[in-house]
Amino acid sequence: MSARILVADDQEGIRSAFRLILDAQPDMTVVAEAADGRTAIDTARTIRPDVVLADIRMPGADGIEVTRALAGTGIHVVVVTTFGLDEYVHAALRHGAAGFILKRSGPTLLIEAIRAALNGDVLISPQLTVRLLRRQGRTHETSEVVLTGREDEIVALVAQGRTNAEIAAELFLSPGTVKNHIASVQRKTGARNRVAIAAWAWATGRATP
Repeated sequence: MSARILVADDQEGIRSAFRLILDAQPDMTVVAEAADGRTAIDTARTIRPDVVLADIRMPGADGIEVTRALAGTGIHVVVVTTFGLDEYVHAALRHGAAGFILKRSGPTLLIEAIRAALNGDVLISPQLTVRLLRRQGRTHETSEVVLTGREDEIVALVAQGRTNAEIAAELFLSPGTVKNHIASVQRKTGARNRVAIAAWAWATGRATP
């Protein structure tokens, strides 16, 4: 069954481009579009899509307001924007966004973000993740978590914003093996997703600039 997606952006060209990308996926269908935030909220409440792609800056209501309005409804909101300002990222995640993707990140990450949202995960453009986590700096937190050497290598690369495919290529592993190692790290650290793994790695000094 295809995931039903609503695309909200005040630029018709962007909406059309997203529709072409998403409708080409075997498991996704764009069921509606909205040119402003207020329409996005009203339409989402009426047709109840699985995912709303919301631009950060729209007339009527911005992407943060869309996220806040749809919080708790079971509808996942992925914010897609040209503007990767820290305050936007923090606000979106604080209000329950299921992802924060820069438009220049490309179609592959957009698709990954939607699939992550459907799985209850959160995906942020890697360049934003690394910048935000670096600014947190190291803490004096100590960790009794014991990782294998391979898990340490993978955690360091996750903290740099690398995808599973990139990690697999660098370490000469299969993507499935990388995924299994990340699952093991999640169990050991209690991290809910790869963003949380990266945050843990930077906070505990396992990642370096």
